[in-house]
Amino acid sequence: TQEKDIGYEYFFSTTMRIAAIVALCTVVSTTATTAGKVPLSGFVSTAFGNKIAASTQSSDNEQNIISCASSSSVDDGVETFTTNSNNLQRRKFLSSASAAFSSALISPLLPAPSLADDSDVTAAPPSSSPPIIVIPSGDVKKLFNEGRALEAQGNILAAQRLYSKVTKIAPTFIYGWSSLGNTLVAQGQLPAADESYTKAVSLCRDNNRNYESSGGKNARRCDDLYLLLLNRGSVRLNNQMQREALEDLSLADSLRGRPDAVVLQNLARAQEINGYYSSSDRSYNTAISMTANEVNPFWLRASMVKYQLKDEGGAMDLLRRVENRFPEAPEVRAAYATILWGKGGEDNEESARKKFLQIPDRQRKKYGDGEFLEGVVAWPPRMKEGVLSLAKAVGDVQ
Repeated sequence: TQEKDIGYEYFFSTTMRIAAIVALCTVVSTTATTAGKVPLSGFVSTAFGNKIAASTQSSDNEQNIISCASSSSVDDGVETFTTNSNNLQRRKFLSSASAAFSSALISPLLPAPSLADDSDVTAAPPSSSPPIIVIPSGDVKKLFNEGRALEAQGNILAAQRLYSKVTKIAPTFIYGWSSLGNTLVAQGQLPAADESYTKAVSLCRDNNRNYESSGGKNARRCDDLYLLLLNRGSVRLNNQMQREALEDLSLADSLRGRPDAVVLQNLARAQEINGYYSSSDRSYNTAISMTANEVNPFWLRASMVKYQLKDEGGAMDLLRRVENRFPEAPEVRAAYATILWGKGGEDNEESARKKFLQIPDRQRKKYGDGEFLEGVVAWPPRMKEGVLSLAKAVGDVQ
């Protein structure tokens, strides 16, 4: 379909950005975003905002980055759902009760919390405040379960309606807000999703303060804060809030307490987009070491960061593996040609021209457009400079 073609066209840049949305539990595909909008899946430079619906679509060429988190009872589990409309790989995370991003690009959604049989498990709040609910019961539990079932079936709109109702009936239920955020992300409603995740983050933090002040006697601890921050950070990375995204993702990494590929992919993208290339390179390296058995789209972003740091050898080593895995992707061909062009020398430059001209005209000419390079695929400065020079050499730029 046309949507799939678009996603594949910007596959690599999109995947990384989408990874930031790991907390979403829906698979974010690789599509390019407009300026300031970071892709939810595919490579880091994708366009999440233009077609967030793409995040619910998956193909053999797409890297699912979003995880689904629902409760502290689920830590690293990976769960695969098959829906009637399409196949969505959803990794369970704690960001939301039913959905969470897989390792982090479509952002991981929090796994659903455990459900009480008799009474809510609540934090001991100040006397004037309603109790914070970690585990629902009664009507809230019933509605929440219905929403989770609908979400698992791919019926996002119906799930959103139920989650919205849950937040009205039980406004202090942490996972009601995080799950609502997940469904909003799947529809591209990023500002509203940010608000829902922020509410869940605030409730989780308040709950844990109550837990600590009472010595654990009057509350159940919310152990999913890192996933909630991962989800919110992923959304912010795709919603022109790069610095806030970096803060959330750095804290998520710290709270995680150990290397996590999804967190690191999103953190690396946030570091990259904020210009911290050395830190980004280290985060990418660790994420790659954890996913070395299978080439992922975010490796393209990692190779670009290495090139920005003038590690041409490391950049080309990664890019060769990416090209072997995704030989037809226009962005991969463009990046490969750009790095060859940067090596200089008659043979390298001729090879770069040939590789670049293998890209169909309509797609290739976009790499001669500075606005496309800046706002859609969001290439690092050295890569942008190189590809514009190459585009001029082949006549795409006058």
